[in-house]
Amino acid sequence: MAQNFGKLIRQARKNKGYSQRELAKLLKLDFTYLSKLENNRADYAPKEEVIRSLARHLSLNEEELIFLAGRIPQAQEQLLKQHYKNMPTLFRRMGENPEFAQRVFQEAIAADSQSSEL
Repeated sequence: MAQNFGKLIRQARKNKGYSQRELAKLLKLDFTYLSKLENNRADYAPKEEVIRSLARHLSLNEEELIFLAGRIPQAQEQLLKQHYKNMPTLFRRMGENPEFAQRVFQEAIAADSQSSEL
């Protein structure tokens, strides 16, 4: 089942036993903003620092949460800038050809596993 940002942070917050007000205080956010995030009603995706703080407090993967929020981690921005002309083609091919997308992801996961074993 596809997860969305708001549902994931709401469930993780509840699993940790935080109220919205308690978590918002830890994050130095207004609890109404946290509520908007949880309900996917914020006008824009939160800043990367907010997402990373949420992930740390809720024991979630920071990078995954950043992507789920619709952001690109700052560390990957340079790569995208270097290949900006090729990105539309890559995403179009992945959208049109699920098998191609699956191969790309499988190879990336395999490469990541190999590098973490070293």
